[in-house]
Amino acid sequence: MLITIDVHSGVPAYRQLVDQIRCQVAGGRLRPGDEIPSTRALSAELGLNPMTISRAYALLEDEGVLERRPGLPLVVRARSGAASPTARSAQFTKALGPVASIARQLGIGGKEAGDALRRLIDGNER
Repeated sequence: MLITIDVHSGVPAYRQLVDQIRCQVAGGRLRPGDEIPSTRALSAELGLNPMTISRAYALLEDEGVLERRPGLPLVVRARSGAASPTARSAQFTKALGPVASIARQLGIGGKEAGDALRRLIDGNER
């Protein structure tokens, strides 16, 4: 599971964690039945307070993304359509909302913004 937390983003760490796990489930990187790192392990890996991890996991459980099993690790819950193209597209569109707002404020048009995004996705950041 690849998780990165940007402490300078202004978005709370637990929210970043929730959003990234949701995206990984929607994108099929995390599949139903996949085990999620323990609160303690992920806390140590990311350098975050264990309560931050617990809060994120609790929200994902409430949403039905994760499933707690007594005495066993958390797993990704089986959900119909969780990794469907529609779910992936919805997650991506939601993430692009703030970017679109910034583009409008800077006067950057759709073609220029699309070209920049394409370069970033392809790994050509220039």
